[in-house]
Amino acid sequence: MKLSEVKKLLNCKMLTKYVENEPDVTACMGTDMMSDVLAFAEPGALLVTGLINSQSVRTAEIADAAGIVYVRGKEPDEHAIELAIELSIPLFTTELSMFETCGILCAAGMKGIC
Repeated sequence: MKLSEVKKLLNCKMLTKYVENEPDVTACMGTDMMSDVLAFAEPGALLVTGLINSQSVRTAEIADAAGIVYVRGKEPDEHAIELAIELSIPLFTTELSMFETCGILCAAGMKGIC
C-alpha cells in the first residue's frame, strides 16, 4: 500500500511532504512504546502513535519506517517536523484513535507487527 492510499483511508493531514519515491508500506506498528518499535519493527512499516516528540521521529529513522501517523489529531512540535523533513520521513495526523486507525489499516489488508 502506498502512503497516498494510507492518507486517503485515514483522512490524514500531511505535516511534511512525501519522499521522492513513495515507498510501499509493508506493515503497521501501533504503539506509544518506542522500545517496542525498536524490538519488532520491519523496514517499510508505518508507525502509528500518539507520541509527538522528536523521539518518535528518531525511532522511525532507526527502524527504517515508511512514515508516521499521529493519532487523535495530535501534531508534533516544530523541532520534530523539521527533523522529519531533514530525514525525509513523511508525517501525517488523523483525528481517529489508534484503535480506529489500526483497524482501518488492518481491514485494508495491512499486517500489524506490534
